[in-house]
Amino acid sequence: MPWQNQGGDGSRKPDDGAGDKNPWGAAPKNDTPKNPWGDPPRNDNPWGGPPKNPWGSGPDLEGLVRGAQEKLGKFGPGDITPRIGAMIAGVLALLWLSSGFYTVDPNQVGLNLVFGRYVGKTGPGLNYNWPSPVGDVVKLNVTDRNSIDIGARGVPSISSIGEAPEESLMLTGDENIADVKFRVIWQIDPSKPEDFAFNIKNPAETIKAVAESAMREIVGRTQIQRLLTAERKVIEPAAQKAMQDILDSYHAGVTILQVQLLSVDPPPTVIAAFRDVTAAQQDRSRFINEAQAEANKIVPQARGEASKIERDAEAYREQTVAEARGQTARFLKIFNEYKKAPEVTRERLYLETMERVLHSGDKIMLDRAGALPVLPLNPLQGGEHSNTKPAGGR
Repeated sequence: MPWQNQGGDGSRKPDDGAGDKNPWGAAPKNDTPKNPWGDPPRNDNPWGGPPKNPWGSGPDLEGLVRGAQEKLGKFGPGDITPRIGAMIAGVLALLWLSSGFYTVDPNQVGLNLVFGRYVGKTGPGLNYNWPSPVGDVVKLNVTDRNSIDIGARGVPSISSIGEAPEESLMLTGDENIADVKFRVIWQIDPSKPEDFAFNIKNPAETIKAVAESAMREIVGRTQIQRLLTAERKVIEPAAQKAMQDILDSYHAGVTILQVQLLSVDPPPTVIAAFRDVTAAQQDRSRFINEAQAEANKIVPQARGEASKIERDAEAYREQTVAEARGQTARFLKIFNEYKKAPEVTRERLYLETMERVLHSGDKIMLDRAGALPVLPLNPLQGGEHSNTKPAGGR
């Protein structure tokens, strides 16, 4: 018998089946109104004991719990009607469905899964998906910036870089070794968070491997001297682009925000020699600059002098050519006259030639008696040489 009815005297009597069916037991036969707070107490409590006065010593919680356990222990499947079973199933179903509500933070994106298959993403706020085990939700922090250090361990600042030579030592294009430490700043692509969640197994390790591979490729094409000086600002954007291209080919759902070179140095064993080389290169640059300044001073002066010489030579050439042309024209005119009167022309040419030859030279006059000295009158007169006459009046 699942339930026992209580008599007025508090004794328990077996249920005779009379009265309406009640899943919690037969209705008590005592028609007296129940007043759990009245005095004297009535023995009509279905839990098997007289009610306690709540304003007195308080309810008998231990007795209530013991009575509930006893009733539930005697409760069997035969006592549940179809209507009650449907109600219980409906309540459980509502509770299960209500567990599918979830919230997404402003910096997150929710990925809805149904039977393990991706069906869509949700934005910040209150959202719904099928509850477990049918559905599941993966929340990703898409606005958070993450950083990975390659070649270093635990780097709070550049001044306290840890060593990881297996990652930082790289071969350069001129077959030298450079110690390259750099940092990669990345975040989940807000437009493709499902790629980040489902296409790569270990995102951090994947990004680190891609970053190291891309940096080794770029360093391998660069000479160490450029790597230590002018090429540093070129390497960072080139490495960022190479990393982004590789991750996009993987459909990783990752955006590379920045690549920062923390330090680029030669290996510690040869750093002193590289410093000497750097100092020598700086001296070479200084000498080249000084020589260039001296060249800028001397070359214009030399070019001016060369230009002057060229102009003088050009003037001399023009003068000589003009004189030659004049002499040629004079000779042609004389030749034309010579053809007309050869004897007269020869005599004239002879006389003009002798005049030019004897004009500036000393003269000695010969007579039949012998050589006679000629009085040099030119120094006394201070003039040109004049025709001299012999002392005898001749």
